[in-house]
Amino acid sequence: MTPAVTVEEHAPALWLGLERPPLNVLDLAAIRELHLALAQLPARRDLKLVVLASRVAGCFSAGVDVADHAPARAGEMLDAFHSVFRLLDAAPQATLAAVDGHCLGGGCELATFCDIVLATPRARFGFPEIDLGCFPPVAAAWLPRVIGRRAFDLLLTGRTLDAAEAARVGLATEVVEDLEAAVSRTAALLGSKSGLALATARRALREGRDFGFSEALARSEALYRSELLPSHDAQEGVRAFLEKRPPRWRDR
Repeated sequence: MTPAVTVEEHAPALWLGLERPPLNVLDLAAIRELHLALAQLPARRDLKLVVLASRVAGCFSAGVDVADHAPARAGEMLDAFHSVFRLLDAAPQATLAAVDGHCLGGGCELATFCDIVLATPRARFGFPEIDLGCFPPVAAAWLPRVIGRRAFDLLLTGRTLDAAEAARVGLATEVVEDLEAAVSRTAALLGSKSGLALATARRALREGRDFGFSEALARSEALYRSELLPSHDAQEGVRAFLEKRPPRWRDR
């Protein structure tokens, strides 16, 4: 089976490339590949940067497979997907997302959870989960810390931002014309820093909030599991998508 995540080392950076055309939809197998790649990071103090990028032209990722949001599979999906973020959060390396094209749902969670987000002008960011009758737990736990009240707008409306607006609100760090060159410059800059200083500064930045990400994610995930998953609308949103029809909400 062809890997969905490529792993390449270009010191001082580790590149993780999403390669599941056409839209880099993340199924459980792809999520587990990401987990395995990230699990090595604590032991790799020689690396100073992890780059998340796409190997599919015109798309970073359209998110987690909608079929895995169904109640029978959602619990396993949440456990696997959220373990990826816990590994990213705890990594001693800086993290960078290189975004070109569509960056939606779980893909947008992955990108915007990184420390640095570089985007091309054609990048598009959004969280359409609300139209499936659910919400993105990682984004709900993380984005209010990063972009404040704009997180409510994005998660409650499901609207998509272009790259320029994403940069204005703080969802992206910078819009660049030459993504590869910009990533290379950032890797070289970070490569010139103390690995220990980078690791401790990153930890201080991530922990210097009201409470840690893990606690925020645990609260958000508990709400998702206990109140959303058993609901009619969460199941209806997935069914309607898979059946290619408009959802029939009951608001319960």
